[in-house]
Amino acid sequence: MPRSMARRGTFVSKPEIYGYSVEGAPLQIWYPAQSRVDLLIFAGIHGEESDTTILLSRALRAMSHQPYRCAVILCANPDGARHGTRANANGVDLNRNFPSRNWRPDPVTHRWSVGSDSRVQLSPGEAPCSEPEAAALSRVVEDLKPECILSIHSPLGLVDDPENTALGGMLAARSALPRTVLPNEDTPGSFGSWTRDIGLATVTYELPNESIWDMLPVHLPILQDLLERGCDA
Repeated sequence: MPRSMARRGTFVSKPEIYGYSVEGAPLQIWYPAQSRVDLLIFAGIHGEESDTTILLSRALRAMSHQPYRCAVILCANPDGARHGTRANANGVDLNRNFPSRNWRPDPVTHRWSVGSDSRVQLSPGEAPCSEPEAAALSRVVEDLKPECILSIHSPLGLVDDPENTALGGMLAARSALPRTVLPNEDTPGSFGSWTRDIGLATVTYELPNESIWDMLPVHLPILQDLLERGCDA
């Protein structure tokens, strides 16, 4: 049963610390009551995508018990979230800092705004996992060895599912977002490129370009069901 609305200002369980950010913020993860983890869900690897953290936090706070076979990271880039930047405190795009075979040191860019051609330049880091946030998340994945990983981003409004997973199919069906394989699946140093190298399926849940209030009715119940039932949702 979900928690009563009045009690959803806090979490039912305490997180554990799996590392620290560049500026010393704790990197926190919520584990299930069971030792087995089938699904890892994380949000906020780009600090400017705070809607991903807010939605996942609300889903977690709605629970009256710990997630079912599901580990949760609300914000993989706390320094970026605090500063409102895509990158971490070193100016590194963490989603280009993972130890994939295709990692390279070339600068990366991202759009200043949706639909804009103006580009902001960031670093992929001095080497794979040069950043403590990426290194710590990599260790979590290697330790847990989940069946599937859900990475929550915004604001493209799609489900990127290169492995054609049951999870991706469910997300697309329930959210009415298009299920696709993005043309940049081989992005150097991306989390998805790295997990593909090590044989783990990653689904990217790209929330739409909407206000958090407009997204709540559709996307919050989906995340709540995932936390309640894991890969069986």
